[in-house]
Amino acid sequence: MDTTIGAIIVAAGSSTRMEGVDKTFAPLEGRPLVAHTLDRFEEFSLVSQIVLVLATHSLDLGRTLVREQGYRKVTNICAGGARRQDSVRAGLDVLQPCDWVIVHDGARPGLDAALLRRGLDAVIASPSGAAIAGVPVKDTIKVVGDDGLVADTPPRETLWAAQTPQIFDYNLLCRAHAQFHGEATDDAMMVEALGCRVSIFPGSYENLKVTTPEDLAVMEAVLRGRK
Repeated sequence: MDTTIGAIIVAAGSSTRMEGVDKTFAPLEGRPLVAHTLDRFEEFSLVSQIVLVLATHSLDLGRTLVREQGYRKVTNICAGGARRQDSVRAGLDVLQPCDWVIVHDGARPGLDAALLRRGLDAVIASPSGAAIAGVPVKDTIKVVGDDGLVADTPPRETLWAAQTPQIFDYNLLCRAHAQFHGEATDDAMMVEALGCRVSIFPGSYENLKVTTPEDLAVMEAVLRGRK
């Protein structure tokens, strides 16, 4: 593949559901959680540069981690912003221009090379240059009104839970961040606001986002199972 690929690892959240523990550096299999995520991108040969976005108070920890683990592809460690989209924008500002940019949650250490490869295949085939990981929802979803009553039950077969990695044409993602002025829960939402159709590719139910102490226990089991 004669293209350049950069990655932005977003790990600047407040960890409000982790009972006072910064999930980015929470111990997982004896190492900081974010180290497992960084490993996957360091090992993936097609990624040439990684930007790690952290909370301001974690920058020193991040620098120490990168130095001690010998990550050669981490070109920048920068502070995130108040919102997730601000953190991704901070990462974009220091990422060297490339063909494709992968945005991934630092708290999703369960991805693997096969998932990254599926994502690259999907984004290259996408007419808009945008593709995101996702999994079909397993539960019945209810739309609930302000009155606490069920307003609608959408057909489950049309619903997918969005994950990361989310992969975009570099210039497209820069344009989306420059032109979007609302609140976005992921980068795909910002690209959709430009009128682009976003492709979805199969993620993994093991690619969960660690948000609670219980999630850490589940991810421990996932990583042990892979060994």
